[in-house]
Amino acid sequence: MTETDRATLPEVPTRATLRAALSATVTRWTLGNLTSVIPMNTPGVWFGRGLIATIMETFGSMPDGTRIVPVRTPNLRGEWVLGPGVEFGRRAGYYVHGSAYVICSARTHRKLVARLSEATGLPMFVVDYRLAPEHRFPTAAEDVEAGYRWLLAEGYAASDIVMGADSAGGHLTCDMLLAHAGDPDFRPAGVVLFSPLIDVTLGLALEQEKATYRDPAMSATAAARMVGLYTQGQNLADPRLRLDFAKAEQLPPMLIQVGGFEMLRADARYLDAELRRGGGASTLEVWPGMVHVFQALPHLAPEAGPALRRAAAFIADAYKRSNELEEVC
Repeated sequence: MTETDRATLPEVPTRATLRAALSATVTRWTLGNLTSVIPMNTPGVWFGRGLIATIMETFGSMPDGTRIVPVRTPNLRGEWVLGPGVEFGRRAGYYVHGSAYVICSARTHRKLVARLSEATGLPMFVVDYRLAPEHRFPTAAEDVEAGYRWLLAEGYAASDIVMGADSAGGHLTCDMLLAHAGDPDFRPAGVVLFSPLIDVTLGLALEQEKATYRDPAMSATAAARMVGLYTQGQNLADPRLRLDFAKAEQLPPMLIQVGGFEMLRADARYLDAELRRGGGASTLEVWPGMVHVFQALPHLAPEAGPALRRAAAFIADAYKRSNELEEVC
């Protein structure tokens, strides 16, 4: 990243725009009311999946010239997403979509990942992990690791891979990296997390909701019911679910972006603090007035574009640091 690029990098806003406030209000009285009454049974899950797919399609934006390359093996489903002009090369991104482990897919996140590919110049592989309630813990975690190992087997060095993730994908990403924190040949160059979930009990979100205000799109209680479809019957103190960041110094540098109006801003702050406490490298950006994973909704939140530009700049710097470390070693 050149000094000129740094000089033109957009700043994180210091306060919410009027448009953001109005969008949050409309969301609260429409989507927010709806998500509070959707039952967590089979019809409710299918309705939720269709609803989120519609929102992502309506408010997302697909760059012209994007290419999709499906990947199907006996043990893996996913797809390569290449933004305009992006070609395969030595480096690649690995994206783990959000979903509360229940409702999204590689397809719902295709537009977001295409824009991230365009911003970074990287081909991005998106794993299509299996969802709850059909597949409970630890299925999604196993699929995410299988996707990463597939990239390594394809010839990509870990130091040439960067990871991106949102929401529940953030938990899945951190879980995988913590499980292999002692292996430098497994550690990617850097990680970008959009609105990461860290506390699968949603306790942090519930405490924040009681102290301040609820997320415009969904209450913490409703989100906990959804996540519970994945963790049902499990010991929530399991280290794969209740993450311990004592080995944070062995993790790659992380950029955390979160919306100022959403429930997972408590998780984002907690993650940033835990990473720093454990000796890791973390950058936290709280975007005022923004909703959950606003980066996927440029037609609703114009701030999505600047946020992705900042994510791309972080990735460029992560590669630079990784190369410098390899030269020293």
